[in-house]
Amino acid sequence: MNTDQQPSIGLALSGGGFRAALFGLGTLWRLNEGGLLRRLTRISSVSGGSIVAGVLAHRWRQLNFVDDQASNFEEVVAQPVREFCNQTIDVSTALLGHLTPFRSSGEVLARRYAKDLFGETLLRQIATPAENHAPRFIFHATNMQTGRSFRFRQDYIADHVLGISYKTDVPLAEAIAASSAFPPIFSPVVLKTETGAWEKPQRNLANLDKLRHRIVLADGRIHDNMGVEALLDMLDFVLVSDAGAPFEIDESPFEDDLLQLGRVRDILIEQTRALRKRSLIGDFESGVRRGVYWGIGSAIDAFDDNDALASDNAVTAALQDIPTRLKAFTAKEQGQLINWGYALTDSALRTRTELPLDAPHGWPVGEWPLH
Repeated sequence: MNTDQQPSIGLALSGGGFRAALFGLGTLWRLNEGGLLRRLTRISSVSGGSIVAGVLAHRWRQLNFVDDQASNFEEVVAQPVREFCNQTIDVSTALLGHLTPFRSSGEVLARRYAKDLFGETLLRQIATPAENHAPRFIFHATNMQTGRSFRFRQDYIADHVLGISYKTDVPLAEAIAASSAFPPIFSPVVLKTETGAWEKPQRNLANLDKLRHRIVLADGRIHDNMGVEALLDMLDFVLVSDAGAPFEIDESPFEDDLLQLGRVRDILIEQTRALRKRSLIGDFESGVRRGVYWGIGSAIDAFDDNDALASDNAVTAALQDIPTRLKAFTAKEQGQLINWGYALTDSALRTRTELPLDAPHGWPVGEWPLH
């Protein structure tokens, strides 16, 4: 437990394509207006959540904080995210990757992120806690060789089997691509490193140098759909914003020997996610941990909040059915997703935590209120 005057706060932003990026944007918007964005200790993210976290990390130094609120948050963070989510990139990126010799779709995705969002910025060049009062940003991918979570941070990259490297330079765009490279469309993203740059392996394997030299990465959701693993130690509060797709019943699943494997994959991932979610919420309810979970499918009425910005209705219920693709979202879809993330964050924080929260300024996207 942190003994400093200010509590340590971790935020997890889940996966779920552009839907997660926009829902997570609503969460960040409310945290900023509430005076908590600058007080975050860590932001841990996977997949679509890593897109919006990456934009925040990349542009943190441009934020103008006055009394713990960034007055230019909409201009610096929200507008670039919304513009990026206004284009379809999954189909064209996947096709280009599959048709271009010696280049995977994951590598094409990284180039697209670099072109539209991050340029050539390296992880070590983004804002840091010591210099810029930034949170520790942790972007998660899944190491397809070791089966472990692969972590990208400002100061290092790490895998429990491979160890830790403080010396490897990785472009931010490549880290976000690895975090969001969901198979089989976008993965893999292959990261090549100098084996001598690594230290502190979990165990000394005979092929450790080979595993460190060429690292095969895919979407962080495969290992940890909500990105919470990095927040479960030495934090006073854990906040989880989850835009992951609710698991759907399939009346007629594929029965083909190969095609059924996609359904098997989805079931396995869902079971892991459900176990993590139940364990986390159980810890919150029992007092083992302090914090709160809210998801795109959460009932806002269940927070028993008399000052809630919205109530459950057909509009809010439909948002969880928006596909988790990297495809263009309409202005209506964008506005409603952002507002829903904002409203749920507001009610969750005020009713389930003791964190101070300044009053909301009104709907972030005023033309699309949730009713």
